[in-house]
Amino acid sequence: MTFLTIGHRGVMGVEPENTLRSFVRAERAGMDVIALDVQLSKDGVLVVLHDAEVDRTTDGAGAVADLTLSALRELDAGQGEHVPAFEEVLDAVRTPLQVSVHDGAAAAALAELVLRRDLNARVEVASVHDEVLAGTARLLPGVRTVLHSELTGGAADVVARALACGARTVDLSIRELTLDAVESVHAAGLKVTGWTVNTLQQLRLARALELDGAATDFPEIRSTGRFLA
Repeated sequence: MTFLTIGHRGVMGVEPENTLRSFVRAERAGMDVIALDVQLSKDGVLVVLHDAEVDRTTDGAGAVADLTLSALRELDAGQGEHVPAFEEVLDAVRTPLQVSVHDGAAAAALAELVLRRDLNARVEVASVHDEVLAGTARLLPGVRTVLHSELTGGAADVVARALACGARTVDLSIRELTLDAVESVHAAGLKVTGWTVNTLQQLRLARALELDGAATDFPEIRSTGRFLA
């Protein structure tokens, strides 16, 4: 079984998260997929940030939606990196991308870009919001989608939600996952990945649970994983 190593916001354990520097290092480390987050700037540009505000990851303050791309570029996102536009990432790396979206407007903008640049084979869309994934599936028939979820309602609930919104993969916390839960997801014809796998012990657990992949903050997990395969 193929086990995908997913670079979490690049390799945010060693580089500033969601920056070109982090994405390029993730690609050089051999990550199979790079996971990132997009938001819409005030002037309608898809930019790469996890939070709705810039306060935590830059030297600025305020909501992303209140800042233009030009204003966002002036911020230091760590080690001199700026907040990248999503299209910059597309041009900087060739690794497949898992793009997390948090609302319908960002999902629609992403769908337009995927269609315009013919990115269906390279981009999969992830969200914690079922309705965002369902809407994305309508805008991009055949697109691969990932449901980020907690297991609080049990595996059956997560499977039902994933099937209803058309997700092909369920992404769950490695701290919550059990073999029964993984088997339930697989039995429904879905893939299951775990987050965030940052230690050898967690990687061994991910392998023992027969996950389809795992997100990690560290580049060395990729090389370690090859020896555990």
